[in-house]
Amino acid sequence: MIATPDRTPLPRDFFDRPVLEVAPDLLGRLLVRTTPDGPITLRLTEVEAYDGPNDPGSHAYRGRTPRNDVMFGPPGRVYVYFTYGMWHCMNLVCGPDGQACAVLLRAGEIVEGAELARKRRLSARNDKELAKGPARLATALGVDRALDGTDACTSAETPLRMLTGTPVPSDQVLNGPRTGVAGDGGNGDIHPWRFWIANDPTVSPYRAHVPKRRRS
Repeated sequence: MIATPDRTPLPRDFFDRPVLEVAPDLLGRLLVRTTPDGPITLRLTEVEAYDGPNDPGSHAYRGRTPRNDVMFGPPGRVYVYFTYGMWHCMNLVCGPDGQACAVLLRAGEIVEGAELARKRRLSARNDKELAKGPARLATALGVDRALDGTDACTSAETPLRMLTGTPVPSDQVLNGPRTGVAGDGGNGDIHPWRFWIANDPTVSPYRAHVPKRRRS
């Protein structure tokens, strides 16, 4: 018998920990996106950790900017960035206030509100692909820069909330190199900081970084 997921909001102190503790512990947790058309609930199945100034793959590696300001805390906030001129990606800020650590939400299973997500993800071949990858996840949930800085650990009816869900046992969690990250940040021997649920069909495929070529 499958236990009913715990819908208690995650407390702020859950996020006020080192990023490498928070990231794998987010697997199996529930993210609720409240929209005018109704809620969408996503169960997290894949994430990546980014450790601020200690991490060459992090947006905060070279310091604070208007773009990454939310990464510096407080923990439990949502950091949304725009990439490649067309996609949004969503992160959850963690660690002590001021340290600029965050967890990228790479993939998940839509467990409620799939009909709403399908309207945003018309190219998805099935429901397992609705949030299979960070840009697809943000698109399926209707997340953009307007939600940057949202407090995700509150019982109030905010646009994005993190609930306790059902944590995944450690023997079902795998880790490896982060997807599409260049240089040392993408080296799996140094930063094996992508975490995912073993054998889960919603987890995105690994892709190494491919440098962009200049047009001749």
